[in-house]
Amino acid sequence: METNRIEKTVVLKATHDRVWRAITDSTRFGQWFGVEVDGPFIAGQEAIGRIVPTQVDPDVARMQEPYRGTPWRVHVERIEPMRLFSFRWHPYAIDPAHDYAAEPMTLVTFALAEVEEGIRLTITETGFDRLPSARRAEAIKANDGGWAHQARLVERYLALGDE
Repeated sequence: METNRIEKTVVLKATHDRVWRAITDSTRFGQWFGVEVDGPFIAGQEAIGRIVPTQVDPDVARMQEPYRGTPWRVHVERIEPMRLFSFRWHPYAIDPAHDYAAEPMTLVTFALAEVEEGIRLTITETGFDRLPSARRAEAIKANDGGWAHQARLVERYLALGDE
């Protein structure tokens, strides 16, 4: 298993505009991702919220339920319309007794590309090698499985039709 990078790809059967809104509109993002964000995603700013179960898959929602209310914070890095959205965060930061603020963040990137079958979404997370060794393996394992779920959740969200 790669120790510094996770990459998941899914081809989405939706318009480019709908996919873009699903990943960059904080309310829509939260519905499939499983987070309630307090405001919009703005490049160069922090987005703050809390974990709430996804609204598009009951099985994943049950897995997220124990983390309901856990703080969720990201620093929005880049928003390149219709092409790329990225943020930095503390991966697998779910222990309320641990202060993650001094740890390095990983970079999560959502990249869109038009392909014959639809819109290819590539989700990449890098920077695990900079994490404290005590957390590194657990964070990459948890997020590898988490991004596999999230790729399916955004696909399911978009399949539900117009918002």
